[in-house]
Amino acid sequence: MVPGQNPGLQTGPGTNTYLLGRERLVLIDTGEGVPAYNALLKEAVEASKARLSLILVTHGHRDHIGGIRAVRRMYPDAIARKFPGGEPPSTFQPIAADEQIRLDGITLKAIHTPGHASDHLCFYWAEERTLFSGDLILGEGTAVMPRDGGSLTDYLASLERLRSLDIHRMYPGHGPAIQDPQAKITEYIEHRRMREREVLDALYAGARTIPEMVARIYTGVPKPFHRLAEETVWNHLVKLEGENRVRRIQAGGQERYELLE
Repeated sequence: MVPGQNPGLQTGPGTNTYLLGRERLVLIDTGEGVPAYNALLKEAVEASKARLSLILVTHGHRDHIGGIRAVRRMYPDAIARKFPGGEPPSTFQPIAADEQIRLDGITLKAIHTPGHASDHLCFYWAEERTLFSGDLILGEGTAVMPRDGGSLTDYLASLERLRSLDIHRMYPGHGPAIQDPQAKITEYIEHRRMREREVLDALYAGARTIPEMVARIYTGVPKPFHRLAEETVWNHLVKLEGENRVRRIQAGGQERYELLE
C-alpha cells in the first residue's frame, strides 16, 4: 500500500493506493496529487524493479483520481482506466461492469458498485480472494453517500452483491485492512438499517428538516461532521420517499418532510 499523504476531515488518515504485480505493476487509485505521494510512489515502483503498466481508478472523487495527471507524467506508458462518468473520455480507457482485467498473472474483476458514487468500482482478485473496496467499505467508520452521485438504494444493493463473493481479505480506500470482510459487510448493512430507523424516529418525534434530524440523530458527533451527516440523512429520505413512506414538501424555500405511515 502506498499512502496518499492527504489526511483530512473527509479522507480520515488519507487515501490508500495499492501496487500489485511483479514485473508489470497495477496501481489502484492515484490519491489527489500531493507531491509527497508522488515521491512515495516513485520510491515503491523503483524498489520493485518493475514498471508501472496499468492504473485503475475506483471512482471519480478527487482524493482517488486527483493524482492521475502527475502519475501519468511520471509513467507516460501506463494505461489509465476507470468506469465511465464525469471525466473527459480521452483521460481514461473505459472499464465495463464485470470485466476481467488481466496483467502479469493477476486477474481483477471490475465490479460496478454504485452508491457512494455512480461510477464506483470494486476490484476482486479471485485467486487471492481479495477485494479492493474503494470507498464502498472503509477500514474505519462508515461511508458517506453524497447528494451528487450517491444513492442509498444503490449502496445497499452493492453491499448485497459483495455478500455473494468469497472474500477473505479486504483493502479499503481509507483506513486499515479489513480482517473479517463478511462481518464488515453485514455490519454496514445493519448500520444503514439502524440509521433508517433513527430517521423515522426523528420524524415521529416532530423533526421536519434535515438539520433538525441531524441534530437529533448525531448527538455525539462533532459539528464539523454534520454537513456530511446531512447528505447521508438526505439519501435515507430519498429512499423512504421512493418507498412512499415519506413525503417531501417545499415550504418557504426549505425542504420539509413528513411521514406517510
